[in-house]
Parts: sequence; structure tokens; C-alpha cells
Amino acid sequence: MSIRWGSYKVKGIYDELMRVSGKPREAAKPLCDFLRTLTDKEISEYKSAANLATHVTGVTFTVYNQEEGSLERVWPFDIIPRIIASTEWHTIESAVTQRINALNLFIHDIYHDQKIIKDKVFPLDVLKHSANFHEQCIGITPANNIWAHICGLDLVRDNQGSLYVTEDNLRIPADVSYMLENRLVMQRVFPDIYAEYNILPVDNYASQLHAMLAALSPRKTARPVIVVLTPGSHYATYFEHSYLAQQIGAELVEGRDLYVDGDNIVYMRTIDGFTRIDVVYRCVDEVLIDPEVFNPDSTLGVPGLMRAWRTGNIALANAPGTGIADNNTVYSYVPAIIKYYLDEEPKINNVETYRCFNKSDREYVLANLENLIVKPANITEDCGIFIGPQASRAQCNSLKRLIKNDPYNYIAQPILDLSTTPTLIGNRVETRHLDLKLFALAGNKVQVTPGGLTRAALSSDSLAANSVQHGISKDTWIVDLEDI
Repeated sequence: MSIRWGSYKVKGIYDELMRVSGKPREAAKPLCDFLRTLTDKEISEYKSAANLATHVTGVTFTVYNQEEGSLERVWPFDIIPRIIASTEWHTIESAVTQRINALNLFIHDIYHDQKIIKDKVFPLDVLKHSANFHEQCIGITPANNIWAHICGLDLVRDNQGSLYVTEDNLRIPADVSYMLENRLVMQRVFPDIYAEYNILPVDNYASQLHAMLAALSPRKTARPVIVVLTPGSHYATYFEHSYLAQQIGAELVEGRDLYVDGDNIVYMRTIDGFTRIDVVYRCVDEVLIDPEVFNPDSTLGVPGLMRAWRTGNIALANAPGTGIADNNTVYSYVPAIIKYYLDEEPKINNVETYRCFNKSDREYVLANLENLIVKPANITEDCGIFIGPQASRAQCNSLKRLIKNDPYNYIAQPILDLSTTPTLIGNRVETRHLDLKLFALAGNKVQVTPGGLTRAALSSDSLAANSVQHGISKDTWIVDLEDI
């Protein structure tokens, strides 16, 4: 037998499946018992079946390097899932709902009365230094005052088991297609063990997404016309755009496929003529969606789209301007934002954050760069993130100059020792750090998809778990302990 849980070393760090070496958590016991029975040959067969499933369905992502340009890769997948007990999930679900409700109230306030600034809870200077605040959106009121309809949050657990939100993704959240495909792969490869658990489903995400988008339609019609606006097939997330368009029965379009007439009505060009559009699921960055208003050189957007949105003839999801909540400095104020708008304490905490525009915080960061993660305030992707222990002296000195020259553009955080999970490396089970990307839809209410995309690092000493940095994905099971 190749999997001997007694030799899997937890090492004093919170592990998602094992309490201590050789003893699984209650929710993981049936899974671990099953895996213990597998031979090397059977493990290889299961891994091959999972790889074949991802090949057949065409689950890919795009990576870039300077020598070869863009490369399409098959989505990496591990057959050992992550398991979360439903009792803990209810806390996570409530915390995500709380956070999204507060952030939507914040975004609406920022583009209207700015009460949170007048009441000195949120600094005006932070707003002025945010690249994702757009004056062109001031005074616009989306349906139901909801700006962020499709939401993502990154969650981690530290080595003691405490949960933290590390990032809010409200501008153009991605990767939900991989969560859905991971579940399909597990159902195909492990039908027997899957049937032993009462796992909360994720496969109703597409129907919920369609219903939420349809409800945004400014025309009250039984069949509103919805399109997914993509920047094109050469973009890293194109697989997701095409996947979601197919799942919700929407047309996949590029900017050149749409046209705004003199009455501010949006039409789609088809071989049969023009078809009026009601809702645009926007996968193009907000500063590129309309060259009349934002970047005049953009060829990805639709001239006049903002006019149509402002006059109420089209619904855009997510709304332009939502990116203000993706700013990493704004992230540090989310606990205060929750308290201000909801009069509640956060149900899951932020990671401690140092704001470099604050003199005392800046002095601490500059003196301790080698022990910190430093993030540009206006960038939410992993590019541009500085990891102190991996940096050279020259890189540290360069970053110090950047922080001194533009302190509003940087925040810093301590490096958390993240929880681990068993991961198959070859035919051996090894510990790997991991995170969790959660997905939610905000319409008349917030619907949090029960599960999410678990991402584990491939190397034992790495805390980076996303696919571009050679991570591996896992299915995430939310299970009821009473059913085990």
C-alpha cells in the first residue's frame, strides 16, 4: 500500500485532513480509509483517469514566458480533495455574505454621497490615490444599488487553524470554471467514495448566475438577451469566458461584435442583422470597455457602452467602478467598512496590514522588508508582489525607493505559515500549503457557492498556490458530519 497515514507528518501545523499523523479529522475519515486501501497501480490509474478527464473536456489555462510567449496548459488537478465540515462552512458563508454586502454599500457610497469619508472612517487621500476609482461613474445607480454582482474572495488558514481573508476580487473575478470542472472530474473518477458523502453541490452555480444576470435586465422580458464580453481568445482566462457563456446560454462576444446607436441602445451584430442586448457580463477591464470614456486607444471595448449604461438601457455586471474595492489599501479598511455600514464585527478577520502612507507603518516596513510580503495597492494579481525572504538585497533596496517615492501605492503584511493538506506528488502523499478561492453572486441576496477552488503549492517550501506559479487544484467538499 502506498498511502500510509502514519508516515504523513503533520509537523505541528494545522492540516486540513489530519488531526495528527495517522489520525484523520472526523469529516475526512471515510476518504482516508478508502485511500489507504489503494495500491500504487490503482493510484496511478485514478490519476490517469483524472488527467484524461481534464484533457477531454479541454480544461486549460494560459501561462507566459519571455522565450516562448503564451503557452496553453492543461489544468493541474490532485485527486485528494479538501474537506470542510458544514458547521465551519456556515461561518465562512456568513462571513462572505457580510463582506460582500458591506463592500457593495461602500462602492455605492463612494460614487454618491461619500458619507464614509465625511465621517472620517475612510481617508479621502486613499480614494485619490486609487487607480480603480473612476469619476466617470459618479452619480450612476445600478439596479438595486448592487455594483459587484460576481464576487471572489481568497481565504487562508494559518498554522493554528484561524481563518483569514487575504483578498477581495470584485472587478473581474476568475477561476469559477475550474471549481465546476474539478467537481465533475471527482464525480467521474471516484463515484463510489463520492456517493458515501453528502457533499453540498456546486453545479447550480450556472443557473444561479443566469438568473441573477437576467434579473438585471432593464427590459422586463421573459428572455433577456445576455452576452459575455471577452477581450479575446489570446487572453489567459478565455477558457473561462467561453465556458461560462456556454453554461448560461449566452453569446460570447468581443467589443467589435457590439454597437451602440444614437438612442444609446446596445446591439449585437449577427448574420441576421442586429439584436438588442440587455445584459453584459463584463470580462474586459473597466478602463478598456469604452474608448469614448476611458482609454481612447482601447480596441477591446464598445464605444458608447457607458452612455447606454448611464441612461439605463443596458446592465453591466460587474458594474464599472467596482474595482475601487479591489485596491489593497481599501482591503485594510474592510473591517471598518463592515462596522460602519452594518454595525457588525467581521466574522472572519483580515491579515494584519501595514499602510505605507502611515509614517510609523512605513518605518516598520522599511526596517523589516525581509520578513514581510509587500503588495502594490492597485494590483490584485500576484504579479508585482514582493516576498521578503525570497528577495535579494538589490530588490529590497529598489523596493525601499519605490515605497518612499509613492507610499500610498504599497501595503505590507506578515508572512503567515499556512495550513497544509495531503497532496499526491507522484505516488507519494506529501504536505503542501494551500489557500481557498470562494465564489459568490450578489443579486436580491448573496449566494455563496458551497465549496470553492482549493489551490495547493507543488513544492513543500512554497506558500504560492495559484496555477501560474505551478500550483495544483483540488475539489473542495462541504460535508455534514451527521451523514458520515
